[in-house]
Amino acid sequence: MALSNALQIALMPGDGIGVEVTEACVAVLRPLARRHGLGLDFEDLRAGAMAYRDTGTAMDEATFERAKAADAILLGAMGWPGIRYPDGTEIAPQLDLRFRLGLFAGVRPIRALPGLPTVLADPRAAGIDLVILRESTEGLFAARGRGEIIEDREARDTMVITRATTERLSHFAFDLARRRAEKRGRPGKVTLVDKANVFTGFAFMRKVFYEVAAKHGDVAAGDHYIDAMALDLLRRPWDFDVLPTENMFGDILSDLGAGLIGGMGFAPSADIGEGHAVFQPSHGTAPDIAGKGVANPTAMLLSAALMLDWLASRGAGPAWAEAAAELEAAVDAVFAGGLRTPDIGGKAGTAEVARAVVERLQEGALTA
Repeated sequence: MALSNALQIALMPGDGIGVEVTEACVAVLRPLARRHGLGLDFEDLRAGAMAYRDTGTAMDEATFERAKAADAILLGAMGWPGIRYPDGTEIAPQLDLRFRLGLFAGVRPIRALPGLPTVLADPRAAGIDLVILRESTEGLFAARGRGEIIEDREARDTMVITRATTERLSHFAFDLARRRAEKRGRPGKVTLVDKANVFTGFAFMRKVFYEVAAKHGDVAAGDHYIDAMALDLLRRPWDFDVLPTENMFGDILSDLGAGLIGGMGFAPSADIGEGHAVFQPSHGTAPDIAGKGVANPTAMLLSAALMLDWLASRGAGPAWAEAAAELEAAVDAVFAGGLRTPDIGGKAGTAEVARAVVERLQEGALTA
């Protein structure tokens, strides 16, 4: 994809609160882009459970090709409990994007926002800042659509771990840890999360990981069994930095991590490949609150910040990285200043959060 002054962003709001948080995010991105002189062109693309209900296709080929051609994809959330494929599985075009675009690196930042009450009593919880790096194209998810039911007596799904993908994920992890170390001013560390004591695939994954680690001697490397990590993310999450892991393990740990920082409404994500990337909040479509205007858009805003930073790394220019940093800082500032959303006991709805962030950005423009 050739980047230019005006970048094409494919907007895929999806279903439920995905539509609401996407609208709030765009309301913040437009003035932010004007402030930094960024060229952002948004194109709305329909995909998801409601699209499947209405057309019989969750994401048609024309929509996929337009998303593929964009410079980045910004996705709200997709799926709906009562709308499923004939085999009973959920509608999830976001998974199709990961597989078809080769988005192997699922970046799931887990960071405590300033001023928010922490779930853990230990005062060190206010400094939680780690990244769960979920491999997003294979592992147990490689069995999606390929599972086997044998004579109605047993079902089998096969996990796949390949050298090529593990190498890419591992290099990505060490590069990410190095960048985070430079930004935070402290040494980085990469900790592989696996179950190498039981499964051949994970023993292989660990072997390949340490082969790659040997090429990144400036960054510390370690490993942790998944069950021990589930425990230690509660006992001492402040001790971890970058945690690469298999697809299903990353899916589960992402939710656990989000629980440490206030919930899914504060958990952004990015799925990154060699030439494409999708940015979306880690949460789902939340049917119970959809349409009520109370969804927390913070994860979506922070996902947009990840998008701006990624575009900067792809050659869009330093103004994009500056905008990403300012957006993240504005989000931090409004919560540090006392803003509270319903998911953490407050009353600030979706639009109110967006307005507060925009106002903070405007204040920054006046004092700059």
